[in-house]
Amino acid sequence: MTAPSETPSTFPPAGRLLGIDYGTKRVGVAIATPDRTIASPLEIYQRRNEQLDARYFKTVIEDYRPCGIVVGLPVHVSGAEGESAQGARRYGKWLGELSGLPVEFWDERYTSSVAEDYLLGADMTRQQRKKRIDMVAAQIMLQSYLNFHRPPASLTELAADVDADDETSEEE
Repeated sequence: MTAPSETPSTFPPAGRLLGIDYGTKRVGVAIATPDRTIASPLEIYQRRNEQLDARYFKTVIEDYRPCGIVVGLPVHVSGAEGESAQGARRYGKWLGELSGLPVEFWDERYTSSVAEDYLLGADMTRQQRKKRIDMVAAQIMLQSYLNFHRPPASLTELAADVDADDETSEEE
């Protein structure tokens, strides 16, 4: 799962991000911690109509106060965009206009497969997996985005972590 482009982030340097796994019937929603280290599944929204969809997302944005939205882009294995990707781009544009927040798109290849494997490992029934897969896919996509944009640890920080681990081992 890599960035669809190498453009730098348009989001402010800190604050929550909302992750969206777009679908024509359901939308998986995930939220990042304010420090952008962890993405968590939030819920699955059953799409109804534009007015009710707008009300739902306005409420989520009011409740969680994200500073940006990351929309999963379902590109083909080759990286080419098809009809689904165009639908996700239209939906992302609509969310940006609705919320006034910046929107970025992120490659979501294989997120549903990874989510399915994760939920299979949790020993859930098919019906339980179906209820959760979109929000887990949104979480996986958003976590991929966060990991890619996390600044690399400095060598000093890495050395301090190793020293702390060594001291802990000696005490045991």
